[in-house]
Amino acid sequence: MFSALLLSLRPRQWTKNFIIFAGIVFSLKFFEILLLVRVIEAFIIFCLLSSAIYLINDVNDRKSDAKHPTKKLRPIASGALSSAWALTSALILGLGAQALAFYLDFNFAIVTMAYIILMLFYTFLLRDFVILDALCIAAGFVLRAIAGVVVIAVELSPWLVICTILLSLFIAFGKRRHELVLLAEGASEHRKILDEYNPQLLDQLIAAVAGSTVMAYSLYTLWPETIAKFGTRNLVYSVPFVLYGIFRYLYLIYQKGKGGKPEEILLTDWPLLIDIILWVIALSLILYTWTA
Repeated sequence: MFSALLLSLRPRQWTKNFIIFAGIVFSLKFFEILLLVRVIEAFIIFCLLSSAIYLINDVNDRKSDAKHPTKKLRPIASGALSSAWALTSALILGLGAQALAFYLDFNFAIVTMAYIILMLFYTFLLRDFVILDALCIAAGFVLRAIAGVVVIAVELSPWLVICTILLSLFIAFGKRRHELVLLAEGASEHRKILDEYNPQLLDQLIAAVAGSTVMAYSLYTLWPETIAKFGTRNLVYSVPFVLYGIFRYLYLIYQKGKGGKPEEILLTDWPLLIDIILWVIALSLILYTWTA
C-alpha cells in the first residue's frame, strides 16, 4: 500500500513547482543562503500540497480513469489504493503543509490557501468549462510563481506573471490535444470538457500562446526597466534557448504524439532537458556575472 500511495503522490509532477525559484533568480538573490533556504522550504510545501490535490483528483476521477488506456493503471483507478486511504492521506498532507506554510510566512500561507481553493474548484467544477479549465491550470502556476516571490518579500514582476500564464497555457492546450487525439471518440467519456474542443481549435490556441510566450519573454529582455534593473542588455541572448524549447515541445506534440505528460517530457527528453540547463546557465552568467 505504501508504494501505491507514493505513486499516487505523483513525485514526477513536483517538477512543476520549480517555477517557485523564478522569484529568487530574477531578484538577484539566489546566492543569499537564508533566502534560498526559504524558497526550498516553500518548494517542499508546494510539493506536499500538490500531492494532496492529486490524491483528491484521482479519487474524483477514478471511474473515468478506469476507461483511460494509461490512467487505468493508477493505484486508485486500479483499486490498489482505496479511496478512503487516499482521502485520509490527502487531508493529513494538506493540513500539515498548510500549517508549515503559516509557520514559514503568513503572506506565503495566504497564497497556498488560494492555490488549494483554486485547485479544489477546478477539480469539482471549473474544469468542465471550456477555456476556463486551461486558465485555471495557468492560474495554479502563477500562484506558485507568486509564492516564490512573497516568501522572500521581493517585488513581483508583471512579466513573470505574463510569461508564466502563457507558458502554462501552451502546456495545458498541448495536453488537451494529446488527450483528444489519443482517446478519439471516447475522449468525452474520460473527460467531459474534451467534447468542447477539437484538434483545429487547439492547434490555433497552441500556435497563439506559443508565439505569445516567445514574444513576451523577448520583450521582457529588451524592456528598459529590465535593462536598468540588471544593468545589462545581454539578457536578450537567452532568447534562443526559449525559442528552441518552444519549438522542441511543438515537435514532440505534433511529430512524436507526446504532450500528455509534460513532467515526463521534461525528465526524459534529453534535447529539451539540455536546452533548459543551458538556459539556466546562460541566465546565471548574464544576471550574476556579465554586465554591459
